[in-house]
Amino acid sequence: MTQVSQASVRQALQTVADPDAGKDLVAADMISGIVVKDGHVMFSIEVDPARGPALEPVRQAAEKAVAAIPGVLSVTAVLTAERAPARQSAPARAPMPQGRPRPAGGRNRRIEVPGVEAIIAVASGKGGVGKSTTAVNLALALARQGRRVGLLDADIYGPSIPRMMGLSGKPGSPDGQTLDPMTNHGLKVMSIGFMIDEETPMIWRGPMVQSALTQMLRDVNWGNLDILVVDMPPGTGDAQLTMAQQVPLAGAVIVSTPQDIALLDARKGLNMFRKVDVPVLGIVENMSTFVCPKCGHRTDIFGHGGARDQAAELSVPFLGEVPLHLAIRETSDTGQPIVVSEPAGPHAAAYAAIAQAVLEGLGGTRRRTAPKILIE
Repeated sequence: MTQVSQASVRQALQTVADPDAGKDLVAADMISGIVVKDGHVMFSIEVDPARGPALEPVRQAAEKAVAAIPGVLSVTAVLTAERAPARQSAPARAPMPQGRPRPAGGRNRRIEVPGVEAIIAVASGKGGVGKSTTAVNLALALARQGRRVGLLDADIYGPSIPRMMGLSGKPGSPDGQTLDPMTNHGLKVMSIGFMIDEETPMIWRGPMVQSALTQMLRDVNWGNLDILVVDMPPGTGDAQLTMAQQVPLAGAVIVSTPQDIALLDARKGLNMFRKVDVPVLGIVENMSTFVCPKCGHRTDIFGHGGARDQAAELSVPFLGEVPLHLAIRETSDTGQPIVVSEPAGPHAAAYAAIAQAVLEGLGGTRRRTAPKILIE
């Protein structure tokens, strides 16, 4: 296969002109964030926000020009607009009430995912609580209960699912427009990590993140799935709002460790989903306790039972607890998660119980339409 380089992408983009500037996109300094990985190309086109809608034909022309490069399998181009600074003479805008959703008309377009019965988000208010490990083992536990399951890595800035699932290489593209998900352990998997080198930082603005999430949902051949598990990035930023506003989420699973600071952030994440009308299926307490494998002594390193108490206080289900154990970490690092490497063990049983609780929650909280909202 012909090697595609950033230089060849820039050369192709020199054939596409900005009609107003009278220059090509490269000469006009409108191209940024070029990522090339195994024939898959992504880049952004910097535009004035007022011109954004009018430049959609330019974006399409840019994608077409790059797609013509020998060896290119897929192209993702997004229009990125930065707001001009407000003038000093402009009157101050009255503050709006925080966290109140309001209708936004047709501003948010629904992302259709044909063939997928239910989409659930696995989220946390902060990093370092084992959210991705939980998402992977939950998806595998759901598959072991006879469900057809997919796993989407929506953590654009820190994709870890490829390593945890023991996957490498690139997804195929049968038509140059859609991607086939990678598969392992009975799951269909998609991640931005398949498109970039593991050590390459993703320096992308919000619009590019939203576009990447949209394409990984809409332009992937997921086939018929009972459940698509989405490993969300930590926090309550663009990715979470994109998923909540534009995707018909059936529910969200919140992951936290037992200590107070983690629970405070988990509560923020939970309240965000509530404000955008996404059902909260429940809370998982990860790293719940530590039992010494040699002497059997129990130590509650991060405390114990905090997530259960928080679930009761917030009137949401408590889905279960998972201990802090070396085997869970080691099997995730080697691409053989504990649910598949030790299916008869106590840790796999803990994830199986959580999966069963999630299935029971889906039975009563299924949502088939996406809300159209704007958070002020």
